Amino acid sequence: MPENAASFTGDIPSHYDTGLGPVIFYDYAEDLSGRCRSLDPQHVLELAAGTGIVSLRLRHRLPEACDLTVTDLNEPMLKLAEKKLSGAGNTRFQAADAMELPFADHSFDLIACQFGVMFFPDKAAAFREAARVLKPGGHYVFNVWAPMARNPFAEIADSAAAEFFPEDPPGFYKVPFHYGDPEAVKADLNGADWSDISHETIPQDKTIHNAEKFAEALVYGNPMIDEIRTRGGVDPDEVASAILDALHSRFGPPPLRMPLEAVVFTCRRQ
Repeated sequence: MPENAASFTGDIPSHYDTGLGPVIFYDYAEDLSGRCRSLDPQHVLELAAGTGIVSLRLRHRLPEACDLTVTDLNEPMLKLAEKKLSGAGNTRFQAADAMELPFADHSFDLIACQFGVMFFPDKAAAFREAARVLKPGGHYVFNVWAPMARNPFAEIADSAAAEFFPEDPPGFYKVPFHYGDPEAVKADLNGADWSDISHETIPQDKTIHNAEKFAEALVYGNPMIDEIRTRGGVDPDEVASAILDALHSRFGPPPLRMPLEAVVFTCRRQ
């Protein structure tokens, strides 16, 4: 896996937020925040919050008195999240590594994480940390992408980039789509920490309203852009154009509709 797979810096956050968010993140964020609200938490920690797509929905859905702590490893992403929630009460922002959380034991009764656990280098350690900072009976609600074959936009972006670099293809898309087997996730969850682990597969049929912007964000909205620039010799716009052509070829004329699939987990702390 590329060393910079979790480094969302520079101009990546804005492309991620406006180009990818409406197509692949918003609906799953609505689902995740709704599940969190149903658990009636009082102290919530969000891990790998990114640009605040879930954070904003959590703040709108949770009671005003509920404390929300929003964290991410990448400060440029976190700053964008903080800007979105400027002025929100009972909300704080803190850079944090999910594998070494800067919080005391039993600090929260709910942890939320959208499409973040796939990037944690040591997932078992991150799950142990989540269990440590949760109160007994608290919940960890997170989602992961199903395999790339069930999310063809990722297959398209991965394949298109590889055509430009056949000897050394960019590897970013292998990272968020390598963890879609629920049994692999459960194997990393320490059974002694959790009294209940459940999961649900969530398919979607999504319309791409602006295919050009989406194709551009598939290149510029994640660390694959850094891989392309490091290799050199190829204009990233050419990769985005190839992705756009492939999207049209795969999903037909506008409005383009494509399938998405994720798996959401709800884990109860012992």
